[in-house]
Amino acid sequence: MPIKKLPVTPDAPASDTLNTKDLRRVLGSSLLGSIIEYYDFILYATAAALIFDKVFFGNLAPGLALFASFGTLAVGYVARPLGGIIFGHFGDLAGRKKMLVLSMMMMGFATIAIGLLPTTASIGVAAPVALVLLRMVQGISVGGEWGGATLMALEHAPASKRGFAAAFANAGGPAGGLLATFVVSGVSALTGDQFLVWGWRIPFLFSAVLIVVGMVIRLKVAESPVFKELDAKAESMEKKRRSPIMRVLRNHPRIVIITLVASLGFYTCQGILTSWGVSVAVAEGVDRSTVLNIKGLAAVVTIVVCFWAARLSDRIGRRAVLTFGGVLGVLWAFPALFLMHNGTAWGFMVAVLVGNGVVQGILAGPIGAYISELFPANVRYSGASLSYQGAATLGAGFTPMIATALTLAGGFVWVGVFWVAILVLGIIAVRVGPEGADSMQLKKHARGKQLQTH
Repeated sequence: MPIKKLPVTPDAPASDTLNTKDLRRVLGSSLLGSIIEYYDFILYATAAALIFDKVFFGNLAPGLALFASFGTLAVGYVARPLGGIIFGHFGDLAGRKKMLVLSMMMMGFATIAIGLLPTTASIGVAAPVALVLLRMVQGISVGGEWGGATLMALEHAPASKRGFAAAFANAGGPAGGLLATFVVSGVSALTGDQFLVWGWRIPFLFSAVLIVVGMVIRLKVAESPVFKELDAKAESMEKKRRSPIMRVLRNHPRIVIITLVASLGFYTCQGILTSWGVSVAVAEGVDRSTVLNIKGLAAVVTIVVCFWAARLSDRIGRRAVLTFGGVLGVLWAFPALFLMHNGTAWGFMVAVLVGNGVVQGILAGPIGAYISELFPANVRYSGASLSYQGAATLGAGFTPMIATALTLAGGFVWVGVFWVAILVLGIIAVRVGPEGADSMQLKKHARGKQLQTH
């Protein structure tokens, strides 16, 4: 028997009662929380490339050690959909705020524990096993963070500003990565030869400071007004206990597929340009430190473009902005690949600034609001997290390996074919899917007319 939906609309009028100070606090909490979560998550990626092969897999041959180190990195991406399902379930039943507090605590515990973890030389094989388990905790945590941070911002904001509000969670990703790069670079310069001995632990332990600051801010934020209304109108406790993820899969499978495919373009750009592309540029002779500096500059551009695109989506619609970003990505794919392979710093810089900064920024801006608005409020945390984190695993998690395999099999031109195919699929998904903001704007317009009548 189909489950009757709770009478809660995506455009709950309670969200318009917040004053400016409250809304700033909510947006600041979403941004800062995402920065902290992604600082920890991306810090691990940096350590996997530069440190862990020597510290935890030093008993293996160099190539095998690096492969094993990247294998532990992949565990975090595989765990992200699991985190989205777990946190989405309880976020739809118990509230968004509680899950955000829990996700931050879990991430802080895992990251600090990695910083204190004895090496393989000290405790043997238990060290890499513990590393994998802690990386899994990181993946589950960041899998739950995005949905909660996005919904807290979106559901507190007025309908006309929900695209811009939701972008604060997505902007935390590049900002957190930028912070992680700066901290690792600074600590490496300060500790010198001791960096691989004990200096590498400092960036992980620094997470404790960030977690304390984040928790203070996050605990002061009120629960989402949409969830409050949803909770008040629940018809029975038995109904509340029914699994939100099962309701998503039973009642909204088409929306899950559409939003997952629509998100793949954003993460494929990230996987090709900021993971695989870095190794290509260095292999072609570009200085490693120059590559990292260019990545940092591109992250700044991504943040700026992300907010611009999100605000634009509030005016002309999510689908229009996502379609524009996808078309621009299709046009830029092959030029970007040729520039990355020309062996110059300027070539890599142009490829990444346009591809990662502009194209990925345009796709990142509206995607949070686009996904969230297509799911009913009573299953929104579960549905949005499942789609987005599934795309993260398939896109950012596997794209670098796919690109490497395609290059070995037939050259980097095939990477371009793959990249364009993913972007085209994303454009198709967006065009065949509905525009979630439309119904919200119509309801707002209707309420305005009712007020004028009275």
